Amino acid sequence: MFSDKRMRSPNRLEELFPARALEEEVDRRYARVRARTVQLAAPLSEEDNCVQSMPDASPVKWHLAHTTWFFETFILKRHESGFRPFHRDFEALFNSYYNGIGEQYPRPQRGLLTRPGLADVHAYRRNVDQRVHELLEKRGDDAELRALIVLGAHHEQQHQELILTDIKHLLSLNPLRPAYHAVQAGAAGPATEMKWMAFDGGIVEIGHGGNGFCFDNELPRHKQYLHPYQLASRLITNGEYLEFIDAGGYQTPGLWLSEGWDWVRAQRLSAPLYWRRDDGWSEFTLGGVVPLSPGLPATHISYFEADAYARWQHARLPTEVEWERAAVACKLQGNFADDNLFHPQRAGGRGLQQIFGDAWEWTQSSYAPYPGFRSAAGAIGEYNGKFMVNQYVLRGGSCATPRDHLRVTYRNFFPTSARWQFSGIRLARDN
Repeated sequence: MFSDKRMRSPNRLEELFPARALEEEVDRRYARVRARTVQLAAPLSEEDNCVQSMPDASPVKWHLAHTTWFFETFILKRHESGFRPFHRDFEALFNSYYNGIGEQYPRPQRGLLTRPGLADVHAYRRNVDQRVHELLEKRGDDAELRALIVLGAHHEQQHQELILTDIKHLLSLNPLRPAYHAVQAGAAGPATEMKWMAFDGGIVEIGHGGNGFCFDNELPRHKQYLHPYQLASRLITNGEYLEFIDAGGYQTPGLWLSEGWDWVRAQRLSAPLYWRRDDGWSEFTLGGVVPLSPGLPATHISYFEADAYARWQHARLPTEVEWERAAVACKLQGNFADDNLFHPQRAGGRGLQQIFGDAWEWTQSSYAPYPGFRSAAGAIGEYNGKFMVNQYVLRGGSCATPRDHLRVTYRNFFPTSARWQFSGIRLARDN
């Protein structure tokens, strides 16, 4: 994330966002990311864009506006000569959680914002896009400006993933079970055999240490001690999770954390989100309702469910240190949002499989600051640091994550009951 001289060193900006490390020019990256967001929203009706299915989700129209608000608030307002807002009320309407900016419209009520209309939001996007490009033409050599635009592009890619997961939750509540797109969820067939991969213990370094972009929660790079351990070679499949259900996993309190057991009973849960049992098991996907494929990764699993399944298998969830130590030797390739499948695929190959893409992997690590972590000064410092409580870390990205948004050091985080994200299970055990 953006930082300044008051953080760790006078060269902080250059360390985080060096121009030589960018894959493309900032203006081209900006245009590409902004166009992709509009593309993801294109299959939706105007009504689809406006509805909010639950307090944790947001309307697609709000995502389109908020990502634009980010550039207007943190870039244009800060750097544009003679700045004037597109609309004076948008600063509060589309402010997510930045108390340093000011008032925010209540998150659970975003679905009530029938105005501004979708056409007005797209006009807002076009206006801000033009002004950002003009600003780059005038001040493209400004390191701070470039850093903020790169940050804003990665912020927007986070919201691209949320657009997919939020609209999936919304469409799943419609009795018609409509499809977002026509691509099938995945080919049937068994996954590769799950094997245990052994890793040595010792002192390892984790955290971002390269020249490219990272968020502040990936810093600073530091040492950790590991005991020898093993990781499962792939994600847990639907078929394997179904065995847990058939064995009474949701009715066995000894498998669950106390809070998780209370949650399961209060919610009357008996299967992952989007699973249905009629004549046979089926699953709602962004491609519509499909028969549950035993060989595909089990997704939309909460931390509570992942932990209970691991206990049932006499295993555990990995720590984020164990995950990063193993993943650092893997190529950053897999099934990402760029593939436009928007659903996990079967494991294939040798060694560690599905380490990137397909489904975010729960770890047993609490989302906490790394030793020496400091938030940036000002409102931009609210991006990550203030959420470091009552959440757990997930690693690896998913089928809804843009490929060039991810890194081996990327730390995602959600509360223990979250299920609407593409989250799955990789087992670990002591060596």
